[in-house]
Amino acid sequence: MAENETLECITEHERILQEIESTDTACVGPTLRSIYDDQPNAHKRFMEKLDARIRNHDREIEKMCNFHHQGFVDAITELLKVRADAEKLMGQVTDTNRRLQEAGREVTVQTEEVIRCRIQQRNMATTVEKLHLCIPVLEMYSKLKEQLESKRYYAALKTMEQLEKVFIPRVSQYRFCQIMAENLPRLREEIKEISMSDLKDFLESIRKHSDKVGETAMRQAQQHRAFNIAVAKQASMGHYTKPVYSLNGRTRTHNGLMMDDGTGDEEEADEEVLTAQDLVDFSPVYRCLHIYTVLGDRETFENYYRKQRKKQARLVLQPQANMHETVEGYRRYFNQIVGFFVVEDHILHATRGLVTRAFTDELWNMALSKIIAVLRTHSSYCDDPDLVLELKNLIVIFADTLQGYGFPVNRLFDLLFEVRDQYNETLLKKWALVFREIFELDNYSPIPVETEEEYILVVSRFPFHDAEIEKQQDFPKKLPMSQSVPQIYTQVKELIYASLKFSESLHRSSTEIDDMLRKSTNLLLTRTLSSCLQNLIKKPHIGLTELVQIIINTTHLEQACKYLEEFITNITNVSPETVHTTRLYGLSTFKDARHAAEGEIYTKLNQKIDEFIQLADYEWGMAESDGRASGYLMDLINFLRSTFQVFTHLPLLDLFMVWDWSTYLADYGQPTSKYLRVNPATALALLEKMKDTSKKNNIFSQFRKNDRDKQKLIETVVKQLRSLVNGMSS
Repeated sequence: MAENETLECITEHERILQEIESTDTACVGPTLRSIYDDQPNAHKRFMEKLDARIRNHDREIEKMCNFHHQGFVDAITELLKVRADAEKLMGQVTDTNRRLQEAGREVTVQTEEVIRCRIQQRNMATTVEKLHLCIPVLEMYSKLKEQLESKRYYAALKTMEQLEKVFIPRVSQYRFCQIMAENLPRLREEIKEISMSDLKDFLESIRKHSDKVGETAMRQAQQHRAFNIAVAKQASMGHYTKPVYSLNGRTRTHNGLMMDDGTGDEEEADEEVLTAQDLVDFSPVYRCLHIYTVLGDRETFENYYRKQRKKQARLVLQPQANMHETVEGYRRYFNQIVGFFVVEDHILHATRGLVTRAFTDELWNMALSKIIAVLRTHSSYCDDPDLVLELKNLIVIFADTLQGYGFPVNRLFDLLFEVRDQYNETLLKKWALVFREIFELDNYSPIPVETEEEYILVVSRFPFHDAEIEKQQDFPKKLPMSQSVPQIYTQVKELIYASLKFSESLHRSSTEIDDMLRKSTNLLLTRTLSSCLQNLIKKPHIGLTELVQIIINTTHLEQACKYLEEFITNITNVSPETVHTTRLYGLSTFKDARHAAEGEIYTKLNQKIDEFIQLADYEWGMAESDGRASGYLMDLINFLRSTFQVFTHLPLLDLFMVWDWSTYLADYGQPTSKYLRVNPATALALLEKMKDTSKKNNIFSQFRKNDRDKQKLIETVVKQLRSLVNGMSS
């Protein structure tokens, strides 16, 4: 058993030795530790084993050295031989090195110079390369400065954009580029401020130029309208060849543009056709719009522009307090408004979205309401028909001008109907003064005609027809009416002409114009002339003779009304038989005037009779009549005789003088009746008095056939009148 343990120990020691020989010395520790952890005294046996192994290795080394000794000796011997040659070679190398160093010293200097030049060349190339990158940046920045100095701000913004996106990023590492980049936002803000300042200057300038722009646009619209009227007249005549009138030798198109038509006089041909762009420099608006668009702040600019234009619109629409006093006040007012909207129309079409159609329509609707309110107010102050007519013409031109730019103007033409009523009122006031002057200057006596030329002159002014007077060959003659009749008739025609002037260019049909003229004429007859006649009749200085003449005058004026209707028909070419044609109902004016004159005659006649009686000198102590009438009665009878002689000229009296009862009874109740104002009850009372008087004064009249026939006729008329009176009472 002891032998077995010894064999195991030897085998273990052999393994450990092999492991020590084959293992790195850093890892021997754990192997040696296992020797001491084993059986007691095992390390001694291991040391013995180790010593044996060392001795074995020494023997092997010795054998190897003995084997290589001779070669070592030979090598040493050869080395010693080479030593001398090496020393010689060393000297030669040293000498060669010395001579080489001396020879290469200049080369070294030249080489260093070359190296320095190469470095400089490299640095210069690098510098040139960097300069090639920096020079475009500097050039662009210099260009930017020039653009700013020349106020080419939009181009300057484009240059800034190129600097930021293209040029500066290439050389952003340099300090000057950083300074440039930091400076660009400040320059942008300066451009915004400058462009906004230019816009404010533009807005102030356009406010001053609006009057001129509007004046030009309205003048062109007026010329265009005159041109169209001339063309229409030539076309209606059926021999239209080419226009005899054109706008400065050109035909107008939209927005005031013209096309040459080869016509127009030299003065007009030389005159340039001006548009809003010719009169106003819009570049500040375009420039500012582009600048704010590039800066991404377009909405701010649009809102500012629209807000400012709204404020200016309100200022433009505010009239001067005394605008209604002269036509120039209205013209300036319209010119400013037209100029404002012509500019807005140009901005609408020249820019994309700065103003929209909805915005301009909103402005126009606001302006239109204000304009209508202003014109209503100021036109009501005007009492001059000529000024109202000029105002109407201005409104028409104003409406036509803005309609040409696409603005709806129907409400303006509706306003003209209100202005027309105001115009008619001013006409009536003016004609009232004319009528009063005519009545004051009238001598209220028949018109004497000395020659045929005078007769023709009178009948050319007034449609007078009398067969008996026309049969008279000899002159002088006397026409039944006084001189006021043809004057009144002429003035009525003048009013029709004046009303027609207002109706022109209102874009209304002939029927509507005819209706306007007839209504104006009716107002003149029923209000103005009627009032003047009534006041004339009531004047104290108008005597019985004058009243009789007034009745004769109104009769002739009444008969002339049909000629006034024909006069209107000839103007408008509207047949009186048209369903909607207004008839002249001014006939009642003259009937009412005659009725008032008749009543005044009755009043004044009674007053005169009372005066005769009151002035009589009665002899209360007379014993008996001397068979002679009193003096005052003779004077009264003479007065009545002369007065009744004047009454024989009254056409109302034909009912009794000519015994025209058949006409009275046949036309009774008709508005055109000759004896419209004769009351059946009054006529009945007069006939009964005549019948009673005839019976008392002529006892033997029943024996004369003519008297019997007359009595029978009176009784027949009395019966018919009684039936009319009874019918009226029932």
